Amino acid sequence: MFTRKQLVNLILPLAGEQLLAVTIGLSDTMMVANVGEAAVSGTSIIDAINVLLIQIFSALATGGAVVAAQYIGRGDKESGCTAAKQLLYAITFLAAMVMALCLAFRTQIIYLVYGDLDAEVMKNAQIYFFFTSLSYPFLAIYNAGAALFRAMGNSKISMMVSLIDNVVHIGTNAVLIFVCGFGAMGAGIGTLFARILAAIAMLILICRPVNTIYVDHPFRFCFLPDMVFRILHIGVPNGLENGMFQIGKLIVQRVVTTFGTSAIAANAVAGSISSVANIPGNACSLALITIVGQCLGAGDYDQAQYYTKRLMRTAYISMGTVNIMLLIASKAVVGVYSLDPVASATAIQILQLFAFCSATIWIPSFFLPNALRAAGDVRFTMLTSTISMWVFRIGFCFILTQVFHLGVQGVWGAMYIDWSVRMIVFTIRYRSGKWKTKKVI
Repeated sequence: MFTRKQLVNLILPLAGEQLLAVTIGLSDTMMVANVGEAAVSGTSIIDAINVLLIQIFSALATGGAVVAAQYIGRGDKESGCTAAKQLLYAITFLAAMVMALCLAFRTQIIYLVYGDLDAEVMKNAQIYFFFTSLSYPFLAIYNAGAALFRAMGNSKISMMVSLIDNVVHIGTNAVLIFVCGFGAMGAGIGTLFARILAAIAMLILICRPVNTIYVDHPFRFCFLPDMVFRILHIGVPNGLENGMFQIGKLIVQRVVTTFGTSAIAANAVAGSISSVANIPGNACSLALITIVGQCLGAGDYDQAQYYTKRLMRTAYISMGTVNIMLLIASKAVVGVYSLDPVASATAIQILQLFAFCSATIWIPSFFLPNALRAAGDVRFTMLTSTISMWVFRIGFCFILTQVFHLGVQGVWGAMYIDWSVRMIVFTIRYRSGKWKTKKVI
């Protein structure tokens, strides 16, 4: 169903989009790091909360993308367009509700998640949280449009919009942080402004009738419960999975805050840099949703298996290459962040072990679940990911940090244990073939 050229044209823009998305986080961290450790710590702990909410929006968008991809594979353009419009309504409504709650209770949320923080860290966190909360509806609209274009096999659009987003974001940050001296507030305003522009651009593009599927008259409201249910059938379990996963990460993040400002800064920098190493795998796994979704929409399970294996090999080769480069360049990359010697040494140690684990056990842990989701096997992936997070990552986090006193390295070690469990369970599930019995449309 897909030629080599089509696969390349799908995956490379996805990798570019992932790189651009990571660039926003890296630029924020690097620019704010020059203001001081309190500023970078404050923004990093809010970014952890933001990631939780972003993952929920992305999960709903994935639900819409799976439904749309299967309609495309079936050749039912009309239903695909209907699904696109209902996805846009559902995800925007949810994001607006989340924004309102975060604006009203942002201080309480920070205290609930992290407890008492250093006064300067708390001040920066509150400021950054306020402005990034305002951006949630715009981010949701962008995610919905990007997911729909991926479902069509056109990932170039979302990459180009992301490129514009990054240019505006970095430029605005540079002015507000370095020229105006706004610090964390400058990073927050830059994020908000860039996401508004990205949402407007994506909405204009997804409404064009020349697309395989498009949103017809988005401001002419029409609610179709049956179609929303199909989207939520995939999106809600996926959202719960991602939500519980990110809540678990927040709990782990709270453990990190007990180790002091240097540990928080080292963890934030290592997290930002390590996200780059996973870009090839993320790109392949996002492409897998489109490919498997269209294959199963056409009823071709053999093709779905073939492309899963083919993209998995591609992910191993590309991630192996990137992580070898990370292992070699870890000291030089960490040096860009201007951390104190203790934080810098800690970040380097984290990244060196991460490079090995990312190139080996990450891929089956996070790649195979997307093949299962595209087939509609969402409840199994939700239960597996949630149980593994809470039992193994959180459980071993407390064991390695409180019993063996491994500090922030123990937090990352618990993550690798979680990955290993996921790898084993998802490999068994995929090979069992039970995902072939699931239906979406």
